[in-house]
Amino acid sequence: MTRDRSRRQARRNGLSAALLLVVAYFVVPVEPDPNGLRLVLRSASTLLLVAVVAALVTGQVRRQLAAEAPTGEPEVRALIRLAVALVAGLLSFALADYVIARSAPGEFVNLTTRIDALYFALATLTTIGYGDVHAQGQVARVAVCAQMVFSIGVLATGASIVVRQLTEALRR
Repeated sequence: MTRDRSRRQARRNGLSAALLLVVAYFVVPVEPDPNGLRLVLRSASTLLLVAVVAALVTGQVRRQLAAEAPTGEPEVRALIRLAVALVAGLLSFALADYVIARSAPGEFVNLTTRIDALYFALATLTTIGYGDVHAQGQVARVAVCAQMVFSIGVLATGASIVVRQLTEALRR
């Protein structure tokens, strides 16, 4: 019974963390700043945030790949941490896209709200790319290239690990 209770608690904690990340995504201030120095500092902070989240997600994926055992039960907490890290990665890229769109109008086409940015980041992550929102400027295209490489190399791998191991756990 303790094991089931621990799993439920881990799931609740993971869901709470993911919800807090979504709330933070929608409330973090990103208004354009006419002061060049502050704009540079804010842009550098955003890039640093994306780099930190990228490192965390990459580390979680590596740990999960190393810990995979063909017959062993997946560690629920590790999977939940990985899932939360994947959400953080998606939201970080969405926030970076939104900051670029707000700071330099014209870099993106039809990206005007945070929902647009989240939609675009998710469409890019899933490689769907409807085309209604797209990068037009050079800065946006560089950011999206980084997002695509990261998405294919890390987020897709992490998501496949989570889905596969949760599916295996449900079968048992």
